[in-house]
Amino acid sequence: MGSSFIMLEHALNLGAYLFCIGIFGLITSRNMVRALMCLELLFNAVNINLVTFSNYFDTEQLKGEIFSIFVIAIAAAEAAIGLAIVLAIHRNRGSTRIDQLDLLKW
Repeated sequence: MGSSFIMLEHALNLGAYLFCIGIFGLITSRNMVRALMCLELLFNAVNINLVTFSNYFDTEQLKGEIFSIFVIAIAAAEAAIGLAIVLAIHRNRGSTRIDQLDLLKW
């Protein structure tokens, strides 16, 4: 039980570090592509925690792994749509900086 708990602690620490890096990058980013990459870091941190808790608490069923596959599918769709929007904004405005974005203003 001791070795298993240490592995759980390491995996949860990795997930927490990735989540903190993603939040920090999302808050401080001025570039939309970098913000999307930080959002992907957040999703990956959540997936690490889902799989870790699933393996630690319920080894017979794959609930965490299946749910993480759904999160990966949602993240892929978000990345495709987000990058398409960023590309359209870059074509129209010539910049992908978040603080210079005023397309939605009248």
